[in-house]
Amino acid sequence: MSDAPIEARAWRQFLALAETLHYGRAAARLHMTQPPLTVAIQQLEARLGTPLFVRSRRSVALSPAGEALVEPVRQWLAAGQDLVERARASGRGELGRLRLGFVSTLGFGPLPGWLRSFRAAHPGLQVELREATGDVQQAALREGQLDCGFLLRARGIGPAELPGFDSLPVLDEPLLLALPEAHALAQAQALDPQAVAAEPLVIFPRSIAPSLHDAILAWTHRQGHAPAIAQEAIQMQTIVNLVSAGLGLAWVPASITTLQRPGVVYRRLDARHAPPQGLAEMVWPREAPAATRRFVEHVRAALAAAGLPPPGD
Repeated sequence: MSDAPIEARAWRQFLALAETLHYGRAAARLHMTQPPLTVAIQQLEARLGTPLFVRSRRSVALSPAGEALVEPVRQWLAAGQDLVERARASGRGELGRLRLGFVSTLGFGPLPGWLRSFRAAHPGLQVELREATGDVQQAALREGQLDCGFLLRARGIGPAELPGFDSLPVLDEPLLLALPEAHALAQAQALDPQAVAAEPLVIFPRSIAPSLHDAILAWTHRQGHAPAIAQEAIQMQTIVNLVSAGLGLAWVPASITTLQRPGVVYRRLDARHAPPQGLAEMVWPREAPAATRRFVEHVRAALAAAGLPPPGD
């Protein structure tokens, strides 16, 4: 007997004969002639050191050892075929996982709907979500820890500087002013840009979304005021909570208004005087695996199905 692994082909030959109990029919099923099959079964029995079949001139029957092996061999071969199919499905992007990063504002916008329809269309793909700021996502994308990300930048500034990556604008995000409900400006019928710019500002750190941070501060300068940053905070939800506590005013993407924080109201400045719009974009490696490409195409299709003009600069 040899301790070397027995090839799957030998087990398929055994199973074909075990299921037909006829060398001719088993050979036909295997697309081979009978003599090589006879030799192969004899070699398998020699390897195992026990007969698998009881032969007579007119019949072939399973031996006790052969009877004991039929079901385990059938299951083992089926599992092997399943592995092959799983590998092929993974290569087609039908099976596996997608590691997706996103900024919090997308979670208040269209992302949940995209994920719901994507899961329904691709049940074999597991989506791992990671809420993270833009700088963290860019580092994770470069290091291969994320397959796709959603970032936020100022409209008109240009896409993220990520060599080897593609990007797609997915959502225009007008900036609205979040104010404490009791603030005098919250009661005004029309917002005065200079009065707004004079107020203390709650804002995210520049590292999170540099172009959007710079655009807001540049807008403040254009109104004749030096930015007075009262507090920085990473999460938009936290920024809104700080506005509620009266620490200052904040420019936030329009999607965050679905977060109805008591004590906070949202106001839109006239478009002629408002800061630049935010723009959410999807970013993924140019040489992306099939699962990532499927998600990208799914989002493209969802944007087209919405019937809205595509976001852009």
